[in-house]
Amino acid sequence: MIPIRALWRAGLLPSVLLLVPVGVVLISASPLQIPGRPVSPIDANSETEYRPGRYRPTPDPDRIILTWSGDPATTQAITWRTDASVTQALAEVAAAGESPAFASSPRQVRAVTTATGSEENGPARQHTAELTGLSPNTLYAYRVGDGKRWSEWFHFRTAAERPEPFSFIYLGDAQNQIRSQWSRAIRAAYAAAPDARFIIHAGDLVNRSSQDDEWGEWFEAGGWINAMIPSIPVTGNHEHGRTVANKVARRVAGSGLAADWGYQLANQWRPQFALPSHGPKGLEETVYYIDYQGVRIIALNSTESGRFEDQARWLEPLLADNPNPWTIVTFHHPILAVARERDYAEMRAAWQPLLERYGVDLVLQGHDHTYVRGVPHVGSSHGSSEGTGPIYVISVSGPKMYAISRKQAWMQRMAEDTQLFQIIHVQEDRLRFEARTVTGQLYDAFELVKRESSAKYLVDEHPNTPERRRQVVASAAP
Repeated sequence: MIPIRALWRAGLLPSVLLLVPVGVVLISASPLQIPGRPVSPIDANSETEYRPGRYRPTPDPDRIILTWSGDPATTQAITWRTDASVTQALAEVAAAGESPAFASSPRQVRAVTTATGSEENGPARQHTAELTGLSPNTLYAYRVGDGKRWSEWFHFRTAAERPEPFSFIYLGDAQNQIRSQWSRAIRAAYAAAPDARFIIHAGDLVNRSSQDDEWGEWFEAGGWINAMIPSIPVTGNHEHGRTVANKVARRVAGSGLAADWGYQLANQWRPQFALPSHGPKGLEETVYYIDYQGVRIIALNSTESGRFEDQARWLEPLLADNPNPWTIVTFHHPILAVARERDYAEMRAAWQPLLERYGVDLVLQGHDHTYVRGVPHVGSSHGSSEGTGPIYVISVSGPKMYAISRKQAWMQRMAEDTQLFQIIHVQEDRLRFEARTVTGQLYDAFELVKRESSAKYLVDEHPNTPERRRQVVASAAP
């Protein structure tokens, strides 16, 4: 048995009892305000309202989401959830057209069903239909159900076989107040880029890995966007849970992030996201790559710290033998941390030399609940530079915010206490990156241009607006 004192010292017992209406549970953390230090009322913004039964499954399909486990030009994976009474799961698909007649003779595909469930929402079933043999660059309509209860019809478009211009969305941590506040980020992103071909989620989609109500919030916030635009999700530390005993031991010992402390991937991850399984053994569907119209997107798992070298060995041949003109690598913890004086030296030592050596174009990260963009070892002046290395970006889309520990020379644009989304426009010889606030304001922008010599040219186009930095709270009078 774990002593109560150990639980208290480890920070695992509540210090305040709140009276709330029956049937409502509030989980909240408030920041400690220290005079003279930059603080924010949203530093530890983890308050979430749970109403028992809100996200219980029914016989009707919900949590419908598109991902890829195969070639985006000819395949599409669709996953959805029902309650345990559903024993037959089907998807119907047809080439979309202007006439409603497309629905008269769709192709039917049987889904693979996985029994799942949670303490708060009871037994459930996750269903995945793998659509294959699709035509490239074609708009399809689909629906899912059991033969009697059907979802509405949705659209998706397959990728082209060859490089063609397209756009995609990149979102940092959602994590907290997902339904109430992160919802505006993903919806603003869709409004700004309704033709986006996919969304990269750079980890910490939820706060507590296997808390099913939080996943319910995530799917409610994204709604039908998830069913129309495929997701490329990355695992963060909050998609990996620990037991209470391991949390106590870790905090008492003062240990850093380590696989030895019993990290376990969220129960929901693999059943609800159909992703490529070609990663290192044991990291399938958390470490993978997807080629999309001239871009190689590589997802790594930065939480499994005992597997950094394994991932590096898997990564190098993908970078060395890459037929695509553009390469984007995404993972959760930043190579160069900017908040809370954190540092991930082992990860940096294993991965950064490969990212630099093979000319990766963008490194998309999360975790630090700030916005930072820059190129290490390159000056921070506004303008352009040639022969640049990878552009490193850290971003946040949810409401939980941290302060930037200190400004470093490599940082070319920063923001604090700002919810953002990013839109990346890809062409064969240039890539344009835009970071926008949830109110639609352009906050950062740059272009990467590739010449025939294969040298990259960075053009910094961020607007001449002040950086969004938090204020220092004045010291209290003695």
